[in-house]
Amino acid sequence: MKEVNIRLDTVNDVKIFVSTATKYSCNFDIISDRYIVDAKSIMGIFSLDLSKPLVLRIDSENDEELTEIEHVIFQFIDKK
Repeated sequence: MKEVNIRLDTVNDVKIFVSTATKYSCNFDIISDRYIVDAKSIMGIFSLDLSKPLVLRIDSENDEELTEIEHVIFQFIDKK
C-alpha cells in the first residue's frame, strides 16, 4: 500500500485521473478529511471538496505496479 498527496484542480484533471486509475486492477481510494471515496468513481471524486488536501491510497502489493502508477499519475502528485 502506498499513500501520496494529490491535487485535482480542474474537471479535466478529474477525468484524466479517473481514466488512468481505471486501467489498473488494484484499489484506489481518495481520502479528504473524514471521507473516503473510490478514486475510480468520477461522481465520488466530485462529491469531495477538491480545494482541500487529498490523499490517494493505492492498495497493491506489487512494487513494480506501484512504481508504474506513481510515474503515470506524477502530474497529479502535490509537490508541496
